[in-house]
Amino acid sequence: MFRARRRKRILAEPFPAGWDQIVDDNVALARRLDPARRQRLRELVQVFVAEKHWEGCGGLELTEEMQVTIAAQACLLVLHRRDELYDDVDSILVYPSSVIVPPRRLGTFEQPRAPISHGAHVLGEAMLGGPVVLAWDSVLAGGRAEIDGNVTLHEFAHKLDMANGRIDGTPPLANRRAREQWARVCSDAFTRHTNAIANGWPTLLGDYAATNEAEFFAVATETLFTRPGDLAYEYPALYQLLAGFYTGEDAREQLRS
Repeated sequence: MFRARRRKRILAEPFPAGWDQIVDDNVALARRLDPARRQRLRELVQVFVAEKHWEGCGGLELTEEMQVTIAAQACLLVLHRRDELYDDVDSILVYPSSVIVPPRRLGTFEQPRAPISHGAHVLGEAMLGGPVVLAWDSVLAGGRAEIDGNVTLHEFAHKLDMANGRIDGTPPLANRRAREQWARVCSDAFTRHTNAIANGWPTLLGDYAATNEAEFFAVATETLFTRPGDLAYEYPALYQLLAGFYTGEDAREQLRS
């Protein structure tokens, strides 16, 4: 009840001037949205920016443009889902560019995800029970579709995966039947993908998706939103599963447009 009242107060304020232009300039995927979904995105962004703790790191001076750009991309994943709005994400830490994450001890329920845990240069990281770390230059390039992939979608897909306390490529699902279908479809697709990598064949999802099931889910999520037609062609069952998870039965075709 407290959260509902707080969000009602947030949404009673006008959508800030200039935010629509930021979304139009920096979030190419938002340009596809019909008026109803665009309004839903505006509401989610307004709440997300207000509720989360934001911090510029590595000398970066955090701006409203950065907050709105990140929030809009993250909220694309939950347009058609319940409005928990990443309850386990308290903080977003934004660096100017790629960062070196030092080796760290894993949490009780955390599984290692190379190369994050090996002190490598990274563009983003989602920590189980912790913040999301993002490199602003990659956020912006991905949001504007200037590069392949989208680091914000990738890391917030991990956060959806982590919502059940595990990092295994399976987000919380409604029932046992849904979990069984998820396991069957994703296992088949992951096996097919890793076999292609092992044989040196070209792949839609790339080498990093073969790291483990969690990275496969995050990369597949990026691809669903950025290259939906290609995913539907190469992995039709996986496409239908993910589209159903993110958008619902009646919205699958809209991702292709």
